[in-house]
Amino acid sequence: MTKRILSGMQPTGQLNLGNYLGALKNWVKLQDEGAECLYCVVDLHAVTVPYEADKLADSTREIAAAYIAAGVDPSQSTLFVQSAIPAHSQLMWLLATMTQMGKLERMTQFKDKAGKNKERAGLGLFSYPVLMAADILLYQATHVPVGEDQKQHLELSREIAATFNTRYGVDFFLQPEPYIMGEGTRVMSLRDGTQKMSKSAESDMTRINLTDDADMIAKKIRKAKTDPTPLPDSMEGFEGRPEALNLVTIYAALAEKPKAEIIAEFAGKEFSAFKPALSDLAVAKLSPITQRMNELLADKAEIDRILAAGTEKAQALANPVMAEAMDIMGFWKP
Repeated sequence: MTKRILSGMQPTGQLNLGNYLGALKNWVKLQDEGAECLYCVVDLHAVTVPYEADKLADSTREIAAAYIAAGVDPSQSTLFVQSAIPAHSQLMWLLATMTQMGKLERMTQFKDKAGKNKERAGLGLFSYPVLMAADILLYQATHVPVGEDQKQHLELSREIAATFNTRYGVDFFLQPEPYIMGEGTRVMSLRDGTQKMSKSAESDMTRINLTDDADMIAKKIRKAKTDPTPLPDSMEGFEGRPEALNLVTIYAALAEKPKAEIIAEFAGKEFSAFKPALSDLAVAKLSPITQRMNELLADKAEIDRILAAGTEKAQALANPVMAEAMDIMGFWKP
C-alpha cells in the first residue's frame, strides 16, 4: 500500500531553520521517495489565537512559497489551503460529537497555550486536536510526520478514528501511523538550548528565518549562546551543555551527516572556529531557498494559481470521504 502522507504548518510568523530541518526537509524526502504527499497551509488552526486578519492571506502565500522553495514540488505533491475545503470544519464537528472532554483537557499543548487563563480560552483552542484529527482522517492518511510535541494529538486522532468505526460498526477511517523524523528533528533556540526554536518567540535572534540573508545568518550564529569550553570528543561531553549540542545538531542536520562524525571533526576546537564553519554551511544550504522564496513572493498570482490547483486536487479526495462519513452516520441526503 502506498504511503499517503498529510502534514501542514500554520501561517503564523516566518518559517525558520527549525521548521526546515524538522519538517520541510523531510517532506521533500518523502515526496522524492514516492509517497503520496498532501501538504496544507493550516489557516483554520491559525485563528484559534489572536491574529492579524489583514495579514492572513499573505501569510498563507508566504508559507506556501517556503514549501515550494524548500523543494516541495506542486506537480508531485498536493499543496493546498485548509480553509478552502469546507469538509475540514464539517468533519471536525462530526468528530467533536464523539470526542470526550476529558481527553481534550489532558492535551499538553492546550495547557501550554491557555496557561493560567484556561477558563477564558476559546473553544477553538480547546478543540484544536479534533480539527487536526479531521485534517488527517478526511484524506485517509496512512502516515503523519510528527515531532515530540504532536505525538499526543496524533494518538487522539487514532482514538477518534477507532471510536467512529466502533460506534457505527464499520471499518472506515484508517488509524494513521506516526512518521518519526530523523536527525535534526528538534532544533532549539539560539539563545536558550532548552527551548525549541520558535517562530513566535519574541526575539528574532533566537531563530534563523528562511528569509534571512547571508549577513543576518552569520550574525545570528556568531551571537548564538555557547560556553567557554571547547567542543567535546563524544556525546557524553555535551552533558549540561544544551547550547553547544544544539549547534552541533544543526550542523549535522544541514550537512546530512551523523552527529558523531561532526563531533569527531571538531573535537577540541573552540566555538570561534566552529561557528564560522556552521555559518558557511547554513548560508550555502539556505540561500537558494531564500532566493526562490523571494522570486515566488514577487508573483502572488503564481502562488495563488498553484494553491488553487492543489486545493482542487485535495477537494476531489476529501469530498467523497466526507459524503461517506455522513452516509454512515445516517444523515439525510438532498
